[in-house]
Amino acid sequence: MKTDRASMAHSLEARVPFCDPAVAELALALPTSKKVRGFAKKRLLRRAVAPLLPWSIARARKQGFSVPMAAWLRGGLEPFAREVLATETVGRQGYLRPDHVSRLIDAHVAGREDLSRQIWGLMAFTLWVERYASSAAPIPA
Repeated sequence: MKTDRASMAHSLEARVPFCDPAVAELALALPTSKKVRGFAKKRLLRRAVAPLLPWSIARARKQGFSVPMAAWLRGGLEPFAREVLATETVGRQGYLRPDHVSRLIDAHVAGREDLSRQIWGLMAFTLWVERYASSAAPIPA
């Protein structure tokens, strides 16, 4: 999914060559020893692209597509985070301490720490409570 979204966002087609029936049949017909040896994976693919790419890329370790959540929560998503985690909402729900949540957001936006995972988790929890658990009683302190 991440590869699809990232490649589509830049008008690249990364998946289709590997979905081609002829390529898939060839790959499935090959013995495992030609595809994987120990921890070395994608052996044939790496050999095939070696003449086309710099060695550092052809032999590079696998990398994921990270979501720049820290930057988003300091930029365009900051107002949304503050809206979702508004003191009134957090206080009404009764599960979190509004002053702590506000300080967490302030510290992240000021750049003192990367608290994006914590903020994202609090946002998900708060939105879930709003949608599904608003009638449930909060856990006593």
